[in-house]
Amino acid sequence: MGATPQACETCPVHAEMAQLGTASGGFDHVIALAGNPNTGKSTLFNALTGLRQHTGNWPGKTVTRAEGGFQFAGRRYKLVDLPGTYSLLSASDDEEVARNFLLFGRPDCTVVVVDASALERNLYLVLQVLEITDRAVVAVNLMDEAKRRGIEVDSRSLARDLGVPVVPIVARRGENVMALLQEVANVVSGETATHPLRTKGTEEFERAVMRLVPMIEAAAPGVPNARWIAIRLLDGDASVEEALTSGRLAELVRRQQEPDQRFSRTIALQGAQ
Repeated sequence: MGATPQACETCPVHAEMAQLGTASGGFDHVIALAGNPNTGKSTLFNALTGLRQHTGNWPGKTVTRAEGGFQFAGRRYKLVDLPGTYSLLSASDDEEVARNFLLFGRPDCTVVVVDASALERNLYLVLQVLEITDRAVVAVNLMDEAKRRGIEVDSRSLARDLGVPVVPIVARRGENVMALLQEVANVVSGETATHPLRTKGTEEFERAVMRLVPMIEAAAPGVPNARWIAIRLLDGDASVEEALTSGRLAELVRRQQEPDQRFSRTIALQGAQ
């Protein structure tokens, strides 16, 4: 069901953050697709979007951006395939792009694709995503490969521990993909309430976070997750510190609050059913 992405050289580029977000160019919701490399994330993307996709570069980056559209249960979704990455700590352009989209693009739901046969390694990224957003679903892909290796995945227990829906799938065969989309729809609508697992630091660390949060909110009104930014500052993230002190963070938040920044009008309105 996959297809060759169409070239995007002529796609209009709005402001710097226009392609980091998404409201209303014909779509009802925006879904981000995240995951480690080689988890089958792009296979799932192709299965859902078919020919309704295109590629280009993220603004100011050589990192490829792929996005497409699909319909499910009468709703139209824009799907953004984030760069495959092991972390969101912004040590590379790929990580920075993925992190910025999740934080500032405010997708209605983030699907984190993990490899069932290497689950422990993949959960590092899952936990980082859950620090940023409440609206997430974990797709445990390559279940057939895990079974072949004698690996069992208890998706119900994993969902309970992570506090978000977990769906086992085999993307290349389309197995259980409809169940995955139903969970995504439930999270988007609020029918499924999520309670993402988030780690707690020492009492001293948590006090420092609480002191920083109101300062960050004052410096960048409307910032979606001041706690996460506070944690990154305490961890010595130079890029986050620069964005905050230079005023770039406040500008990014302001731009993402503009309705026309949320959806690219160049994406086809229909995709795989």
